[in-house]
Amino acid sequence: MESSDTFVIRPHHQHKFKPAIVKECIREIVREQLSGVQYDPEEVPLLSKTLADSVKEKVKNAGFDRYKLVVQVVLGEQRGQGVKMSSRCLWDADTDNYAEDVYMNDSLFCLVAVFGSYHY
Repeated sequence: MESSDTFVIRPHHQHKFKPAIVKECIREIVREQLSGVQYDPEEVPLLSKTLADSVKEKVKNAGFDRYKLVVQVVLGEQRGQGVKMSSRCLWDADTDNYAEDVYMNDSLFCLVAVFGSYHY
């Protein structure tokens, strides 16, 4: 009887969270959904949820098996102000990672961050 690995404690290299691929997913979705959009505070809650759901679905389909994904979207009015965002995570530096991208037009700014944490 041949034995096979039934419990994988590390992702295979081809299934590891790759920030460059995730960043491209973010960029594609954000540019597609925010191109030509003007800032409207009434629409921001629904727009940010729609963006987060779209990004999460696209990243899930990129083949990062067994990764738990957290998508954070920050939308704001573009008024020339500076915005700082930070986050802290407790994770395994060998398997977990994140990707982010920023979109700006004359009316709004949008920052999207995707955190991928490998589920053991």
